[in-house]
Amino acid sequence: MTSDGQLIEKNSILLKVQINRVVIPKFSIDPDIRKASTLPTSFYRHPEVFEALREKVFYRSWHWMGDTSSLKEKGYATPSTLLPGFLDEPLLLSKDGEGRVHCLSNVCTHRGNLVVENAGKYRKLVCGYHGRRFGLDGKFEFMPEFAETLDFPRTCDDLHAFPVRQWGPFIFAGLTPAFDFQSVIDRMEERIGFMPLDKFKRDASRDKEYAIHAHWALYCDNYLEGFHIPFVHEDLNEVLDYGNYETVLFDHCNLQIGYAEGTDDIFDLPEGHVDHGKKVAAYYFWVFPNMMFNFYPWGLSVNIVNPIDLSKTKVSFLTYVYDASKLDKGAGTGLDKVEMEDEAVVEGVHKGIRSRFYQAGRFSPTRERGVHHFHSLLAHYLNREGEY
Repeated sequence: MTSDGQLIEKNSILLKVQINRVVIPKFSIDPDIRKASTLPTSFYRHPEVFEALREKVFYRSWHWMGDTSSLKEKGYATPSTLLPGFLDEPLLLSKDGEGRVHCLSNVCTHRGNLVVENAGKYRKLVCGYHGRRFGLDGKFEFMPEFAETLDFPRTCDDLHAFPVRQWGPFIFAGLTPAFDFQSVIDRMEERIGFMPLDKFKRDASRDKEYAIHAHWALYCDNYLEGFHIPFVHEDLNEVLDYGNYETVLFDHCNLQIGYAEGTDDIFDLPEGHVDHGKKVAAYYFWVFPNMMFNFYPWGLSVNIVNPIDLSKTKVSFLTYVYDASKLDKGAGTGLDKVEMEDEAVVEGVHKGIRSRFYQAGRFSPTRERGVHHFHSLLAHYLNREGEY
């Protein structure tokens, strides 16, 4: 005779097996862009693929955690939710007594309560549910009424600590990252290292959030090519030299370089810089899978793409100003208008790929290398073995 407990356990195992049997299609992107086709419409339309992206791409990637201004002094801790509505992962940035920055799970290892509710200065991190106490580095320190508990504490009683990388004032964390973010920082540093990032100041009055009725990857597709600029962005096309627009590919990021038509509103690049002597108006860095860092002579616009569901995406624009005298000039002006133009196109594509008569397209070998790179990475991560 089967007990209720045995029945529950058996059903739980069966449910786990059924979940783990979810099979998503294999995606193939020819490495030769001249032969390759884009990801098929099934990638953008199937809920199973969307769920797989959550586990196989976003949990295996690095994420924007803001800047050091959120940690005002030693002993400070700031809670956040990573990609709300999609990952919903409760995280915590803290600065310990030695000034080291930590990214921790904000979930108590006792019963799962949130440890820190509000940003502030803390001597210790104490869960308000049963008093479990942690250091600012996430290490377990004390738990009342646990004196008789055997084999306690264990390492799993610490708050989970995530790898952290810092570039100037900017903080990044990986959940279970499949690559080292330092390689991305090194690539950005090659072009931007001459700029004093620690002097960049956040201007929240210029920040924007956009709700887009389209799949998140379509937004990235559009960002990753300058092919559409003459057709979609009339004002931007007047200040950029479309003929010399350049895309440079790296392992988990790529760079689009926008050159100026004239000589105004360009970077003052130092001697020895890889682009010294060129009229660079903007450096557009994309970092897999959902971060954009747009550098202009006036500073930086950070774009974070937050998937919500198959047909809804939130994009946050965060503004860091270095030289306010150069604001609203050149390629870095009219960003809201450019965004509206981009959104109209992306939402149009989202509607178009619902058609049963469209399956996939081909890449322009000269203009869509960034999109081909993105699709290749997505296919690679989705095709990796392992259940989710």
